[in-house]
Order: sequence, then C-alpha cells, then structure tokens
Amino acid sequence: MQPSKQFRPFTERSWVARQWLRVSHWIVGLFFRMWCRLRIEGTDHIPAEGGVLFASNHVSLLDALLIPYTVMYTQGMQVVWSPAKEELFRIPVLGRILLSWGSFPVRRGRGDLRAMRRINTLLRSGKMMLFPEGTRSPDGTLQPGKRAVGKFIYHAQPVVIPTWVSGTEHILPKGARVPRFHLPVYVRYGPPLDLQRYYELPDSKQTAEAIVQEVMRAIAALQHTPASAATTFNSATQPSGPQYESSTPQN
Repeated sequence: MQPSKQFRPFTERSWVARQWLRVSHWIVGLFFRMWCRLRIEGTDHIPAEGGVLFASNHVSLLDALLIPYTVMYTQGMQVVWSPAKEELFRIPVLGRILLSWGSFPVRRGRGDLRAMRRINTLLRSGKMMLFPEGTRSPDGTLQPGKRAVGKFIYHAQPVVIPTWVSGTEHILPKGARVPRFHLPVYVRYGPPLDLQRYYELPDSKQTAEAIVQEVMRAIAALQHTPASAATTFNSATQPSGPQYESSTPQN
C-alpha cells in the first residue's frame, strides 16, 4: 500500500523531491560533523536491495535521523522508512525532514491499523528502521522489545539487521532543547539474523515473542563485538556507550 507521493522510493520521486533529500542529507551531515565525532561500522552487512529491517536500540530523538543518514552516506541516496510518533511532525524543520526521509506518523496508545498495514507493505520491498523497545530508553539500558515487532517480522520476513547506537543520548538527552558539542557517536550494524526456523512455526503470540527476543539479544550483543573497519568523522574515538547485559542466543 503506497497511496501517495510520500511513499515513493527515491528514484521515483520528482526532481525537486530528490534535490531536497540531497540538500537535507547534507544539512544533517553538517550537524553530525559539527556536533559529533561519528563512527560507523558494519555497513557491509546491509543488502543493497530487498526488504531490510534495521532493528535498533533507541536512546535519543537523533536516532531517527542518524540511522538513515549513515545508510545514505555509505550506500547512496535512498529512503529508509520508519514509523514515528505523530508529535514529532509538529516540529517545523524536523518534521519536514522526517517526512521526506521516509518517516510517517503513528498514533501511539491506539491501534493504528493503517500504519500497521503500511509497515508490513514497506518491509517486504524497502529498507525500514524500527525501534523494538517502542520508545527511548530512560537510562540508556536496553529495554524489552515489543511483540508487535516480532509479528511484523514474521509476516514480512525481511532481512533483519541488528543495529546499535551509542552517544546520541549525550548529544541530545531526553528533555534537552539544545544539543551538546563534540561528543562521540557510534553506529554499528550487525550481520543479518537467521530467523527461518521461526517462520516455520504457527502464527502466534509465542512465535512473535520468540522472534523479538532473538532480535533484542542480537542488538545487545553488538556492544561487546570487537571493533572492525569503520568510517570515522573527525575522530576515531569510540564511545564506550551505556552498559547492559546481553543474553546467549538460544535456538
């Protein structure tokens, strides 16, 4: 279901819309260059085509821009779809950028069936970013994932790329209005998850819960994975990030 111009991929957008995405990408990149010491790792794990889900922890409003920005910076101009709370789109500049980058509003606390159908559709053919925790972590620790994310994965069966973000909670802490300067920010993309065994199980709450738990374990494990080749902006300093526990994956 792609009923409007908003949901066209980058190559099918108008010349003006493509130029706006390029300009806004440059502006966001300028922000990260001025305010952050950004390190990106693991983008070789990201498929060029097909349904892809970036399942990430969530510690700051900046995460919604940082993940699409790093994907576009390393893989070329494209749209990374993402649902976001509708309040964000009332912020004039941020709301306009989020819409053009592929974010769409979701009514929180109510069953937004239209948004759910849209997520399932976009997950099958495009790149999408979801925060399985559902909201920003209050203290940086990884929170339990929402079963609905496991349900989306079960039905769409995208390539799931676990993603870990660290440092954005210090650049723009929850409740802050003014960013802090020159702090390290780190984005790590993990290898695709093998979830095939879950797709052979019945469509149930238990299956969805098992899927999202596996995803959360993979996100948690990224903190402790040895560093590899990375793209670095301004500094090679790698932030330690918040401390949390990762579980051993179980079959």
